Amino acid sequence: MTFLRPPFPRVRALPLLLLGAAACSGTEDPGTSGSTAGSSGLAQSGAGGSLSAGAGGVSGAGASGAGTGGAATGGAAGTAAGSGETGGGAGAGVGGVAGTGATAGAMTSGGSAGALAGTGGNAAGNGGSGAGAAGIGGAGSGGGGAGGAGASGASGTAGSAAGNAGSAGAGGYQPCPTDGSDCKVLPLGDSITFGVGDEGNGGYRGPLFARAVSAGKTLTFTGSLMNGPNTVMNQTFPKRNEGHSGWGIVEETPYSGGNEGIIITVPSPAMSSGSGGIPHIVLLHIGTNDSGFFTAGEMTDDLSELLDKIITSAPDALVVVAQIIPLGYGTNDVIRTYNQSIPGLVQARASAGKHVVLVDMFTGFNAGSMLVSDDVHPNTSGYEYMADQWYSVIGSLLPG
Repeated sequence: MTFLRPPFPRVRALPLLLLGAAACSGTEDPGTSGSTAGSSGLAQSGAGGSLSAGAGGVSGAGASGAGTGGAATGGAAGTAAGSGETGGGAGAGVGGVAGTGATAGAMTSGGSAGALAGTGGNAAGNGGSGAGAAGIGGAGSGGGGAGGAGASGASGTAGSAAGNAGSAGAGGYQPCPTDGSDCKVLPLGDSITFGVGDEGNGGYRGPLFARAVSAGKTLTFTGSLMNGPNTVMNQTFPKRNEGHSGWGIVEETPYSGGNEGIIITVPSPAMSSGSGGIPHIVLLHIGTNDSGFFTAGEMTDDLSELLDKIITSAPDALVVVAQIIPLGYGTNDVIRTYNQSIPGLVQARASAGKHVVLVDMFTGFNAGSMLVSDDVHPNTSGYEYMADQWYSVIGSLLPG
């Protein structure tokens, strides 16, 4: 698939809202990939396969320890834990963001989900020996903090079990209702969120819903757009989402039909009462359409602006920010650099007490076998991979 790549001017158009299924036609723009890092202490299958178990700081090291830094899962997507810094991978949690660990606990495990991190811990670095103050839902008992492998780059498994501690702590942050009602999840993004390439299954939303049903969990999707199957696992499928085809983060792209980025959907119509209301969890995967026309630095600034608007509009919601999937062509350099910047954005907000965590959609995503022929949109296996990554973060938080 060929894309034009002339410099595209950053023009802020007047905010326009595009409702309905307009999201289904465009093609995602190119970008780059990223072997970025960690999963913000999330239970991720990133680098080296050592990140499992909801492990708080497994992200610091990855399979080969400190050296993996920005690449596989670990060091702040290359921020500090990357490339060979012996102490870098040690910084735990949050994909090694703050690589050397000073604030690793902020997003490391602990907490009710084991995978999600507390907003307080700050002693997890270097070897992952500390414990994050309070995991999400862990009320101070989160095992979080166990940072990546540490200086020696053992294996990235240090802390792989730490995320399990504090799973039932009292008084911790819990985004979903505890009164038996469904947890409202807002899928927010572009055509990958809408499910182009596998719309019959609703993209990643179909298999994500199936995983929740299989586990006896309850969730419903929200948003102003609708598509997907009528039923999944003999249950009515909630078709809502906020996936606008061709749209970018903040700026207009050649594929967005004159609309600015998805920032204009927040809070309305994405969080309007007619779209399901204020969500409890936001799943954000955005940037593919920007990547062929803007620099990674511009995209990072735009994502920062979008995150702040989401947090302001839904301050009690858990915002799960994805390092985006790769494209099946090109160098993926822009996406790689953009992905490497995301853990830092997440860490800064988590350290300030905001409910923001990271998920690594890039590491482990096989562009050769998980994309349809346009080399942009996932096929069924690609969307199932995405569903697994989302579920590894939110599954234990869902009611049921």
